[in-house]
Amino acid sequence: MSVTDDAIEAIKQMIVDGELRPGDRLPREADLADRLGLSRNSLREAVRALSLIHVLDVRQGDGTYVTSLEPGILLDAMGFVVDFHRDDTVLQFLEVRRILEPAATAMAAGRMTQQEIEGLSVLLDSLGDRPTVEQLVANDVEFHARIAAGSGNQVLCSLLESLSSRTQRARTWRGLTQEAAVERTVAEHRAIQQALAARQAEVARSWATVHIAGVEQWLRLALTDHGPA
Repeated sequence: MSVTDDAIEAIKQMIVDGELRPGDRLPREADLADRLGLSRNSLREAVRALSLIHVLDVRQGDGTYVTSLEPGILLDAMGFVVDFHRDDTVLQFLEVRRILEPAATAMAAGRMTQQEIEGLSVLLDSLGDRPTVEQLVANDVEFHARIAAGSGNQVLCSLLESLSSRTQRARTWRGLTQEAAVERTVAEHRAIQQALAARQAEVARSWATVHIAGVEQWLRLALTDHGPA
């Protein structure tokens, strides 16, 4: 383990132990380095690394603070990794979506308000009769984001946001190349919304599984036939 890694671990331990709480300002650099037995250079590198993953917030001329440590902020780092996916590795992200999203959908069946569920129907209606692929994908991202938020689990919502919104290219590719993909997507969204409206958690879970698995299966076949695009 490098000296910088030691510094990162030391700061992390201070947060875990409650010495530093969300919103707290870190001690002066010289004081903290002396207390932890680290060089100021190593401490500076550790602070820089922790700021990149949104654990710390460096405010020029003010100091360094612990962030809110909310899941949505911390999971931004995972989104950064997802941005660098290749077409073959996006399958792995879809596999994770297939595991997590049906669970979130089932949870949403019991937790979303009636107004929120009706809002999903309005969202689907806004597509009209002949949406473009780009309009469908944007609507798709919003549809799934609302359901994830409706699960009431902030960690799950943040994970799904990272997985869903950053795999738009594969979904657009499917819409452009697979026959009846647009119609199928809209029909599956309607089925999910209706199951939510009926508060049928397991039916909603099943439709969400079918929906995500369809995209995954299509991409797996497309990559087998044509290789990464």
